[in-house]
Amino acid sequence: MTAIDFKNHIHKNLPFLTKSKVLIAISGGMDSVVLTHVCQNLELNIALAHCNFNLRGAESDADEEFVLELAEDLDLEVFIESFETETYASENNISIQMAARDLRYTWFQELAEQLQFDYILTAHHADDNVETFFINLMRGTGLDGLTGIPETNGKLVRPFLPFSHTALQAYANTKKLVWRNDSSNASTKYLRNKLRHDVIPILKKMNPQFLDNFQKTQAHLQESSEIIEDTLVKIQKKVVQASDNSIQLDVKKLKQLSNPKVYLYYLLKDFQFTEWDDVYQLLYAQSGKYVLSQTHRLVKDRTTLILTERPENIKTKSFIWEENESELFLPNGQLTIENSSKLGEISASRLYVDKDLLKYPLTVRKWEKGDYFYPFGMTGKKKVSKFFKDEKLSLPEKEQVWLLCSNNRIIWVIGLRADNRFKVTTDTNHILKISFHNET
Repeated sequence: MTAIDFKNHIHKNLPFLTKSKVLIAISGGMDSVVLTHVCQNLELNIALAHCNFNLRGAESDADEEFVLELAEDLDLEVFIESFETETYASENNISIQMAARDLRYTWFQELAEQLQFDYILTAHHADDNVETFFINLMRGTGLDGLTGIPETNGKLVRPFLPFSHTALQAYANTKKLVWRNDSSNASTKYLRNKLRHDVIPILKKMNPQFLDNFQKTQAHLQESSEIIEDTLVKIQKKVVQASDNSIQLDVKKLKQLSNPKVYLYYLLKDFQFTEWDDVYQLLYAQSGKYVLSQTHRLVKDRTTLILTERPENIKTKSFIWEENESELFLPNGQLTIENSSKLGEISASRLYVDKDLLKYPLTVRKWEKGDYFYPFGMTGKKKVSKFFKDEKLSLPEKEQVWLLCSNNRIIWVIGLRADNRFKVTTDTNHILKISFHNET
């Protein structure tokens, strides 16, 4: 790689960098030092950001000192942050490598937002792309994991991806650059290092054109991925409907696709599901069956699959409404109560009750097995579960319903049906108007 090669790449593929305020992530290693020099030679508006992860004792501190001196020599602004990486990894039950990744990218994003940097540059190159490909392949990945590190991802830009480590090394040697060597990079106890030192060199030796051929193959995979994305956009319009609280997938239309299981994977892969056979079987399951991911739940409801965030403590939370309070805030809206001189129109979001029949404090809670009430406009009582069934509510919809209660007697299945026992009659002396303002 020459300075001309890099300049041509920037002007052809990343021209926005020439007019942007840019933050360079610099470790002090060869790759990021080369990136700093070529960006400065191109007269980009750059500053440096260095993370001290405190994992290698004096060596980590020496890296920090080197970056500070480099910034001074090049007359560049530099930001340094020190992290207790091992403590963070332990507290979050993740690996040291994952902890370091989380910490640095979170800090880079914060710096960019606070100081109005347009982009964050990292020195990932073509060999890093090969390593990432094999790591994902070994872990069992879909097509996304094989298409490589994206050159741009939001504010993150990786301008060295077309260039090999060898090309960067040659540039550094030609320019007589100085950099720091991270001793941990020599250890093969980490998968990436083992691939770097033991596996990929053999592939390059077997085929000197390995890296070029790999980049061509990955380009073909990226093109295939774009075709899939175009198809998914069309499929989504046919089978997916989204609301504020859920996503619904049409079961009948999914079954009509050539490979429903594959389409389900691509439609739902961002929601952390892993048991894809179980997800597929939901198409043929009875209503009420569901599959959980770490963050979401997919429920079969008659003719649809309903995706919602995974409910937490949904059966236990309740609210107390004291007599002197005129409003109560719920997770999905607001209840208000006020005196009324006359009976008005009752609707799904408003009812009128006989104030003298209420026992304070009122409670608002989720429904429980065995709950029953006397639906307004009907004779006799009905179990809440049967009422839900008659109303054809899905499981997620049931979980969104709140009950307004007096002395544990249901006044209102909020937003659905009032209870006869508290209705206004000719004997009523004091009328209360209760309203629900849905905010979801």
